[in-house]
Amino acid sequence: MSHVLHRSLKSTPIVAVSGQGCYLKDQNGKTYLDACGGAAVSCLGHGHKDVINAMHHQIDKLAYAHTSFFTSDVIEELAEQLVHTAPKSLNKVYFVSGGSEAMEAALKIARQYFIEIGQPERTIFLGRQQSYHGNTLGALAVGGNDWRKKSFLPLLMNVERVSECNEYRGKRANETTEQYTERLLAEFETKILSIGPQKIIAFCAETVVGATSGAVPPTPQYLQGIHKICNTYGILYIADEVMCGMGRTGHLHAFEQDNVVPDVVTVAKGLGGGYQPIGAIFVKDFITNTIKHGTGFFQHGHTYICHPTAAAAALAVQKIIHRDQLLSAVKEQGAYLRKQLNEKLKNLDSVGDIRGRGLFLGIEIVKNKDLKEPFQPHHNIHKLIKTECFNKGAMVYPMGGTIDGRLGDHILIAPPFIIQKIEIDFLVDTLYTVIKQVTETAYIKEGTC
Repeated sequence: MSHVLHRSLKSTPIVAVSGQGCYLKDQNGKTYLDACGGAAVSCLGHGHKDVINAMHHQIDKLAYAHTSFFTSDVIEELAEQLVHTAPKSLNKVYFVSGGSEAMEAALKIARQYFIEIGQPERTIFLGRQQSYHGNTLGALAVGGNDWRKKSFLPLLMNVERVSECNEYRGKRANETTEQYTERLLAEFETKILSIGPQKIIAFCAETVVGATSGAVPPTPQYLQGIHKICNTYGILYIADEVMCGMGRTGHLHAFEQDNVVPDVVTVAKGLGGGYQPIGAIFVKDFITNTIKHGTGFFQHGHTYICHPTAAAAALAVQKIIHRDQLLSAVKEQGAYLRKQLNEKLKNLDSVGDIRGRGLFLGIEIVKNKDLKEPFQPHHNIHKLIKTECFNKGAMVYPMGGTIDGRLGDHILIAPPFIIQKIEIDFLVDTLYTVIKQVTETAYIKEGTC
């Protein structure tokens, strides 16, 4: 009997005892290909000696010091490393313990900025449908994942919403990609004007949408257009790259591919690769300078911000990504993964869309490919695919409610940057077998096969 309050109170997960490279091993000696990095976390895989050695070295010197008294050499070095590899206008980094904390910090610094410049009437955040920004109350509020929010709605601040940018689901049959993008931008500006631009703090969006919709990238020019409109009305643009950032898409920052630099950027998972809990926000100079020359104090904080041991792990992870040229590896292996998925799954009637960037890909499962019709939720397609893949030794990240919070299923793939072609082949073969098996069973139950 476990005394741990696990995610499910009805069962205890199998015990993981070790990890090496792209694999985890359970208490029975069975190995699993970690094809989702847990939740797009384990960018270097497991048991990387250089990261572990860096952590040991730091613990021998200083494991923890509270930031009301001290900074530390390793925190300063990590910040310098991150600023050096980021766009020039992002010159300050604030360190927290994870993605939800990063989003909370981003929301707070955005609000404080407007107080500092004498615009306290700005109290509203803009978010998108079918989005996710974390599970703390502020982050949950700006997200558009209805299933996660439902029980807590009375506790959440009001957030205005616009449509998500999802070409597979949102683009009309008679529209070009450019026309679809222009329609979304027009909707965005209309929403701002209907609320009153003087009331809006910031627009929050995942650069590549993660768990809620399954690695949905923006259309070309969408984020540039969004940022331009935000600038026109003095609204901040917060990019959530907790899942898609720090190399996952083949660029250190996913927004680089879109030729835009947000005002605030949140990162977490790939920052420390799972070796220690850590997250961060990057902030543009005009925001930090305003606070510096105003109150001089960011009115926010947690006990474990700027944790030296976590910083040592993250610094090692980031140095290894650059030393071993892993961004190039992400692009190369990501292209191979996508090619194999397209070639081997294209004949499955239940695979509606394969999308994403780099080693951050999503597979949307449908009942009818031509009509993009989803399976009914009671089939639990995504959960069954996860379970059957796991039984066959492959870990994938499932989610339901892909379309509207209730309908739709997808699988997210986000393996370590060090994955090799032979492991990709195993993963794709497993997915083909499992998706075919699970969906055919669902067809039979509905009497449509």
